[in-house]
Amino acid sequence: MPDSFSANPTALVTGAIRGIGRACAIALAKSGFHILLNDLPEGHSASARDELISEITACGVEGSFHGGDIADIDQHARLIDAACSRWGSIDCLVNNAGVGVLQRGDLLDVAPESFDRCIRVNTRAVFFLSQAVARRMLQQSAIRGHHRSIINITSSNAVAVSVSRGEYCVSKCASSMTTRLFAVRLAAEGIGVYEVRPGIIDTEMTRPVKEKYDALIAESVPSRRWGSPADVAATVCAIAEGRLPYSVGQAVTVDGGLTIPRF
Repeated sequence: MPDSFSANPTALVTGAIRGIGRACAIALAKSGFHILLNDLPEGHSASARDELISEITACGVEGSFHGGDIADIDQHARLIDAACSRWGSIDCLVNNAGVGVLQRGDLLDVAPESFDRCIRVNTRAVFFLSQAVARRMLQQSAIRGHHRSIINITSSNAVAVSVSRGEYCVSKCASSMTTRLFAVRLAAEGIGVYEVRPGIIDTEMTRPVKEKYDALIAESVPSRRWGSPADVAATVCAIAEGRLPYSVGQAVTVDGGLTIPRF
């Protein structure tokens, strides 16, 4: 462990180089967090990574990249160590990394490979990285007074059915339950665990079906617009800063009203 601890809180953001993860990293940096970025090393260019770190450091904090596949739970300890060895502790985990289905189609044709992939990244990795971070937070509970949180980015499909990508829905529903389980376990320890549930957000995952979502937004989203990664990041920051202290285990929906029941 380092001889001294940073006066700034530290956040680990997975799937951090693009989309929602990138927006969360920048927003948290603006809120005073040092940021450990995690993503697949082969999933982006070095220039994209360096540009993001430059944006983070421009906020007056530090940023560092630790590549790796969060689906490999043997890498979790090294990821956490990377944050703690540099800044002294870990105060916020944003479980953002996720995958979509290999191919949209009939629920009756879902391949085991696609199902297992969604579960491995969207559920299993979230559960065990949350577990590892929670253990470390508890070990370090007396070191500093920063608010501690675990924030799981799920999807409106945690509750809303999409039969063309059923395996994704199942994985996000399980991640939602993971949030509530850890919230109940950790609330008395002063660690807040929350779910942020985005709706239709403009990212690389949604762009291939833009026309479909344009129509859905026009018909079913009261806000009548696409969500942005910054919309999600604003909610993540509110949680990480401790501004929802009594909302234990809750899902904060960021969907422009998409999932409000109507008749």
